[in-house]
Amino acid sequence: MAVSELQVQTALKELIDPNTHKDYVSTKSARNIKIDGGAVSVDILLSYPAQSQLAVIKQQVEDKLSAIDGVTSATANVSFKIVSHGVQRGVKLIPNVKNIIAVASGKGGVGKSTTAVNLALALAVEGARVGMLDADIYGPSQPTMLGITDKPESTDGKNLEPLIGHGIQAMSIGFLIDVETPMVWRGPMVTQALEQLLNNTNWSELDYLVVDLPPGTGDIQLTLAQRVPVTGAVIVTTPQDIALIDARKGLKMFEKVGIPILGVVENMSLHICSNCGHEERIFGEGGGERMCKDYNVEFLGSLPLDGSIRADTDSGKPSVVADPNGRVTEIYKQIARRVAVKIGETAVDHSAKFPNIVISNT
Repeated sequence: MAVSELQVQTALKELIDPNTHKDYVSTKSARNIKIDGGAVSVDILLSYPAQSQLAVIKQQVEDKLSAIDGVTSATANVSFKIVSHGVQRGVKLIPNVKNIIAVASGKGGVGKSTTAVNLALALAVEGARVGMLDADIYGPSQPTMLGITDKPESTDGKNLEPLIGHGIQAMSIGFLIDVETPMVWRGPMVTQALEQLLNNTNWSELDYLVVDLPPGTGDIQLTLAQRVPVTGAVIVTTPQDIALIDARKGLKMFEKVGIPILGVVENMSLHICSNCGHEERIFGEGGGERMCKDYNVEFLGSLPLDGSIRADTDSGKPSVVADPNGRVTEIYKQIARRVAVKIGETAVDHSAKFPNIVISNT
């Protein structure tokens, strides 16, 4: 009996992508189905970086297709392509940057910068071209976390070349000043510095630019919301009520200015004693998940209170780099894939395809 395309489509509709939690047909991932007698092939094009998932998905699809009556061989060609997605209305796009992810928190001390750098590195490990912008002008920490001690160069006297740390492009005010020099600046100078770091850096073909925001809902956050083309925001919190109160404020700020919330990451959710293995939820339990239910946003994942996470970032080799096969790294990679999937589900940006209209006198 000849194999039909309908049979192949039906089989693919029954398969659930482990990262999008949707089938390959409804997400338009399954393409270019070819049937030659009993030989079936299909292309699976993912909208998110998934280097560690390609073999798993290939096996999953080929096993499913092989089970169809009449199929003698099944081939799945799995790849991914990252495109630009929509941003706030009226905000000018940044050249060579497809998507900007803001990582924010309502208050300090919740591990936002650590989450931001590991998120960026996890996206890079999954095959994306990634940049990191340290938007914390008063307390830049990314130079230390990425282990970068060099100063950026300028070839034209106007724009800066990003520095490279563990394979990702980075820019921070911390590269330009002495590590112990305090930035005694008022709001307008800070926002101008942020815009210059963003717009006067020669970013090179980035799929994602992760912006590590300072805590709070002040000048820098408003500048980012009004003038920077943000694809979506990730909120970082800890489980206790005092952190969640401020995290909710940060979430509401992004909602007010029309920036999608990609989800919430709960840091320091569980402590495991390094001596006896006893588990204890020092800062409370389930706060991040309750917040997500209240605002109908996704709970991206939770990270343990683990001394190695702190030690790794302090040493300039964050967990994703220091322990690439460890449990913590796997959590960061899962969070990164979900962030990328959420971006992949938002509206695609078509502005680059529109022609420029020029009016001339003839």
